[in-house]
Amino acid sequence: METLVSPQPFIPSPFACASVASLARFSYFAKPISRLQPTMEFSLADAYNYIKSGISAQATARLRSLPSAERPAFKRMNFDFCTFSGLFQQRKADKLVRHSFLVCFDFDHLPDVEAVGLTLLNDPYFETMLLFRSPSGDGLKWVVSMEQNYASRERFFPAETPASYHPLFFFAVQHYLRNTYSLEVDEKCKDVSRACFLPFDPQAYINPVLL
Repeated sequence: METLVSPQPFIPSPFACASVASLARFSYFAKPISRLQPTMEFSLADAYNYIKSGISAQATARLRSLPSAERPAFKRMNFDFCTFSGLFQQRKADKLVRHSFLVCFDFDHLPDVEAVGLTLLNDPYFETMLLFRSPSGDGLKWVVSMEQNYASRERFFPAETPASYHPLFFFAVQHYLRNTYSLEVDEKCKDVSRACFLPFDPQAYINPVLL
């Protein structure tokens, strides 16, 4: 009689994720946020170098000196941004050219940014591709790869595309973070065309395999 083996939970390989993420390309847009046409293609290494270089150092410092009510308008006018989840003809969900298999999770108003950053970097299931402080300074942007998780579903859901899987992956990770660490994620990140402002963060982290 054949012995049935219980299926094991899927745990993505960080090396495989990083390898795929090193090839990922997404759209970069020069300010302001009203711009819909991409300026150029970016890689994770490009975004990391931009964030570390100080290109937006003055805008970041100025933003953090402003009263809270004035920050949104200033940010929209003074920060370049990117769409980590893919290349776009225009910054609209239905204008996606190719998904990058990357998803950026946004954590706002954290009481201890450093502690949360270490928690995410040490998570055993999701390998950090890129991690940096938000423009306001009290939040984090956490970029992970969904490629391995998508690949594990592909033979069961052949009609599923990376774009249609994007919100499913977002909700799964959102649930995991909420139940494991009591962390809340901005739900707007489920949008494949979600824009992410690029601030100055000299302590930004990138997966070493990507450099």
